[in-house]
Amino acid sequence: MQLINFLNANGEVNLGAVKGSQVINLSAAGLPASVDALLAAGSAAWKRAAELASSGSAELHLSALKILAPVLNPSKAIAVGLNYVDHAAESPYKDPPKYPVLFHRYPSSWVAHDEALVRPKVSSDFDYEGEVAVIIGTAGRYISKDRALDHVAGYSLFNDGSIRDYQFKSHQWMMGKNFDATGSFGPTLVSADELPPGAVGLQLVTRLNGQVLQNANTRDMIFDVPTLVSVCSEVFELHPGDVIISGTPAGVGFARKPPIFMKQGDTVEVEVEGLGILRNTVVDE
Repeated sequence: MQLINFLNANGEVNLGAVKGSQVINLSAAGLPASVDALLAAGSAAWKRAAELASSGSAELHLSALKILAPVLNPSKAIAVGLNYVDHAAESPYKDPPKYPVLFHRYPSSWVAHDEALVRPKVSSDFDYEGEVAVIIGTAGRYISKDRALDHVAGYSLFNDGSIRDYQFKSHQWMMGKNFDATGSFGPTLVSADELPPGAVGLQLVTRLNGQVLQNANTRDMIFDVPTLVSVCSEVFELHPGDVIISGTPAGVGFARKPPIFMKQGDTVEVEVEGLGILRNTVVDE
């Protein structure tokens, strides 16, 4: 199933199931008011959502809805750096990491599908990074790799928009990765059962104004989804709704000659097989 958070006619957050171009309002059918709340409610609520997504009546048109990020308030959003060999090679670091490079993104740093990314006034080095987001469904600590996928509810798309000159001011990437409204997340959560295990073998494409700038496959991740879930869970308990942003392949803007950075008026799209398209325009602060 494909789930969204959206605003209803009264401006309230509702949970929906996408069926083609239409949406079933699952909250109106008695389920929680958001994906976050659904995940927190446990397996019975998830099963009921799947039943309604399959057999319920779709009365809303997707194009008419204000779509929100597929998870609104994760307790943790952990991003992964240098997780494709070719991207590591084009970076200043060159060699692929032997241990996952992890950093955090705050929810204030991203917007939803079809919302504008904001290039901050202090920098023109605004880069794109198309990625797959892993959404945790079941809590766990010290999760083994062979059980890790049991803890994954589904997947979504993420543009890990980066302010490169700030990112490289120090060895810690927090500043360059957390400017307000510089990343995007969505549009849907696609349940894990609709994709290959671990989302392996999916083609990932990033386009800027229609030009393909990233074109890779998720099978080329250095650290696969089970590894990322397991490693993160060594440090802290993963909770329902937590997000692991799994890394970007080669083709980012700062590595190009000359560099290509996003600017006001641009449109950027991240597309992955089975996950749809995450589209955003760019505006200046």
